[in-house]
Amino acid sequence: MLQTIMSLLLLGASVSLGALAAGIELTDDAGRVVRLERPAQRVVSLAPHITENLFSAGVGDRIVGTVNYSDYPQAARAIRQVGGYDNVNIELIHALKPDLIVVWEEGNQKVQYDQLQALGHTIYVDYPRDFEGIARSIRNFGILTGNATVADAAAASLLDSMRGLRERFGARTPVSVFYQVWPEPLITVNDRQIIGQSIRLCGGRNVFAQLDSLSPSVGREDVIAADPQVIIASGMNEQRPQWLDEWARWPKLQAVRDKHLFFIPPDIIQRHTARLLVGTTLLCEQLEQVRREEAAAGERR
Repeated sequence: MLQTIMSLLLLGASVSLGALAAGIELTDDAGRVVRLERPAQRVVSLAPHITENLFSAGVGDRIVGTVNYSDYPQAARAIRQVGGYDNVNIELIHALKPDLIVVWEEGNQKVQYDQLQALGHTIYVDYPRDFEGIARSIRNFGILTGNATVADAAAASLLDSMRGLRERFGARTPVSVFYQVWPEPLITVNDRQIIGQSIRLCGGRNVFAQLDSLSPSVGREDVIAADPQVIIASGMNEQRPQWLDEWARWPKLQAVRDKHLFFIPPDIIQRHTARLLVGTTLLCEQLEQVRREEAAAGERR
């Protein structure tokens, strides 16, 4: 019996050692193979959305450094900052001794994370482009930190809720939408940008869906020609931007005439995190309000 127990213990030890030797290996959003000998315990996040998604994966307590505007959840505000997402302090990051640095392909300077890699740090490049990409990021953060059970559950919940919104609103009567990111220059989104995907999920029709750039500049005359039923803006903070109401200067626009100038706080619609579901739900409700009002107007006619 003792010999059998010892054999099992040795077998278990060999399996554990084998798993440790194999380590962790996965492909990041830049197509690079990332390898860790063991789950990451000290993580530096170089974008606010990355910080938030690490918390969603249940490993916010592993973050030892992050960047400006990493303000959600509340606990993220207490994490040491290493600069802005487009200009980080290489020496400070190195001094934090991270075993994983997660960078944002679209926002961080490649020359800086190349320097970090040259210093021997493991780099994971993150760039979620849609709901599925956000879920994949959360799952991968769970794998990289050995917290896959919690991360998988969070990712599955996000995708289930997203599918629920699509089933509820995706086939509703289309509502034409102009989404305004910024006033000068006048910036919008195309259909491949994640906000454009949210508009489509809600049964909306983005009037600039087919433009080539993800965040193209357009002219006011282009918006007037498109004559959207709805104008939605976000701005820079939690307050409705004053420039949204400047559209009142064009009273013949459908959106102005029918008072369909809506606001969605940027953190819940422009960040590539699970909270995008909150912003998308609000967007769906705004478009549904338009449908109800137009149906009621049709009945009165």
